[in-house]
Formats: sequence, C-alpha cells, structure tokens
Amino acid sequence: MGVWRWYRDRSIGTRIFLGMAVGAVIGLVMGPAADNLKPIGDIFIRLLLMAAIPLIFFTLMSGLTTIKDAGFVGRLTVRILVYYVLTSIIAFVIAIVVMNLFQPGAGFDLKGDVKTPIGQMPSLMNVLIAIVPSNIVEAFVKGDVTQIVVFGVLLGIASLLLDAGTKMRVAAFFETGRKLFMRLVAIIIALAPIGLGALTAYSVGVYGSKIAGPLLKFIGAVYLSQLGTFVVIMALLYAIARVSPVFFLKRTYPLYLTTAGTTSSLASLAQALDLAEEKLHIPRAVCGFTLPFGVQFTKDGTAIFLACILLFAAQSQGQDLALGTIVVIVLTGLLLATGSGGVPGGGLVVGLVFVKAFGLPVEIAVLIGGIYHLLDMTNTTLNVMNDMVATVIVSRLEGAIRVENGAIVPQV
Repeated sequence: MGVWRWYRDRSIGTRIFLGMAVGAVIGLVMGPAADNLKPIGDIFIRLLLMAAIPLIFFTLMSGLTTIKDAGFVGRLTVRILVYYVLTSIIAFVIAIVVMNLFQPGAGFDLKGDVKTPIGQMPSLMNVLIAIVPSNIVEAFVKGDVTQIVVFGVLLGIASLLLDAGTKMRVAAFFETGRKLFMRLVAIIIALAPIGLGALTAYSVGVYGSKIAGPLLKFIGAVYLSQLGTFVVIMALLYAIARVSPVFFLKRTYPLYLTTAGTTSSLASLAQALDLAEEKLHIPRAVCGFTLPFGVQFTKDGTAIFLACILLFAAQSQGQDLALGTIVVIVLTGLLLATGSGGVPGGGLVVGLVFVKAFGLPVEIAVLIGGIYHLLDMTNTTLNVMNDMVATVIVSRLEGAIRVENGAIVPQV
C-alpha cells in the first residue's frame, strides 16, 4: 500500500520512466517472446489517436473564438502571426538540418509497414487543393488533420463576424469541448506507463541494444535543434526590439522553472501574464491578447519535435526525403504544431498523428514516448519563451514599451 501511495504521488514523467524501466527488464527476461505484449501498446496508440483529432480541433477553435475586437487586434494579429510563422519555419529548418547531420534513426533497424513512398512530391497546386476539405465530415472520418485545421481556421474567421451574444455561446461551446478532450487525453496519458512499458518490453525483447544508441542520439539532436532556435530567438529579440537577452532572461526566468516542471504552456499562462506586466512593463491591452494567443500559436519547440520524430521514423525505414517533401513536412507541421493542445504530452499526441499522416509506422514514434518528458520540458519552455519574446517585439513595434540601454523601463 505504501509503494502504491508513493507511486501515485509521483509525476506522470516519473511514472513513465518507471514503466519504461520495468518494461525494459521484462523485455530482457522475455526476449523475443515479449512480442506478445505489443497489443497492449497498440491499444494505447489507438487511444491517443482517437482523442488527438477532436482535441486539436476544439483547442484551435477555442483560441480563435476568444478574439473579442477584430479591429483592435488586427494589426497585432498580423504582426505576431508573421513572427510565429517565421520562427516556426526557422525551427523546422534547424531541426531538419540537425537530424540529417546526425542521422539518429539510421541505426534503428525496425521495419514497419510503410504504406506510401514519402519521397515523392506532388505538385504545389495539388498540395493546396488537398488541404482544402470538400467534405468536413469525411475529413474527420479519415482523420485528415490538415484539412480539419484549415476548416477550423476558416470557421474561426467566420466567428469574428458574429454578434456578441452568439459569439459568446460559440466560444463557450468550443472551450467546453476543449476542456472535455483535454480531460480525456489526461486520462489516456495516465495509462502511458503501462502502454509505453509494454512497448518498451516488446522493443527491448525483440530488438535489444539497437534502441539505446539511436534514442540517445535523437535526444541530443532535439536538444541541439532547440539550442539553435533559442539563439535565433534571442538574436531577433535584440535585433528588432533592442532588448538585451540577459535583461530579458533575468526578468522572466521564474516562468521557465514553471514550464519545465508542468510541461504545460496553459498552466504557466497566469505567471506569464504577471511577469509581462510587472517585470517587462508591457501594457495589459497587449500582453492580455498576445500571451493567450501564443499559447495556441507559439509552437517552436513542438515544431522541432515534429520534424525530428518524422525524420527519425523515416531514417529508420531507410527513406530519403526530397526537397519537395521537406516543404510538405514544414507546411503540414506548421498546421499540426498550431493544433497541439498546450497540455503535458500534447506534443506526443500530435507527433503520432504527424508520423501516421506520412504513412510511417507509429510504433517507432511511440517508443520515444518513454523519454518524451525530457523533451517536453524543453519543448514547452522554448514555446513559452518565444511567446514572451514575441510579446516584447510586438510591444516595441507598437510603441507600447520604452527601451533604454537594452532594458525595458516604465513609460513616463
């Protein structure tokens, strides 16, 4: 009873590590017979995929329908979206370059069922046509996440034109749906120690030592990609806003302790708003829009994870990605990263969908779930940090803050 109480009090990350450790021991003992445990992991995968699509849709719509005054925030929206798209593309490119240099998946000899050759690139026009749904019900049935996200964006724009009463009811509906599916995902993620433990037992028993090297290289590649993106973000902060990165980090570092501990951008939002007003002297009218908006749209850390997990899976299959395919990866990844839920484990859920969308075996991606907490800590921190940087940059462009010698000072 004492052991169960101790286990119950541990964080989900610790539980996952314990589940993976137990699974590894079981795999070593059972050897190839651990293949019998794979169905348990497969059920866990299906549960995650079941909840992923509605979570993405409701979370996206919940964010879009909270915009209250389109006229007031129009300029802020354009500027901050341009910044988010730019940094997300940079994050994707950095991750793709690092993964191609280190090739962590090349040593991971797991041959799954690859249904489509991902090295072939359709024409740009066909790509544009394919992302626009002709039947949204069909898109949901097929699990076409890109079409669902496009539909959500268009529906969100339409909601801006509704009268206040109707818009409030629409926003409440999607926020309720978001909370419902966040709860569902939380329940499913609670099963991760069992599901990922079973997959670890299967993988260790069947594939043995082939896992450790590639996974360690994968972690290193993700961290290096995040470091490169961090350097770019700090450079943009100084180049555009003329704010010293040292000043910025000194004023905001408590926030990153929270993000690393909770791995949730939503959980850290209240603290981010407080620091933006009190420590960075950003008007509430600006940060009150940009920071909640950024919870949904600032996904550089998630973008890096998506690019790395897809290339890891592709490399394990011996697949080479053409330049055109990389363009598709970036475009699809931008949409999927935006649709991730801002909750612990949300990036893993979207990562599974991302791998599945390109016809690669999702069990490769799920193996990363055992060490995902290590990645999610830095993913979330990078996301929230860039949200704060974007808020500072937009505030500077709007003339809402005053900067002297690299420091933000109160307006006179």
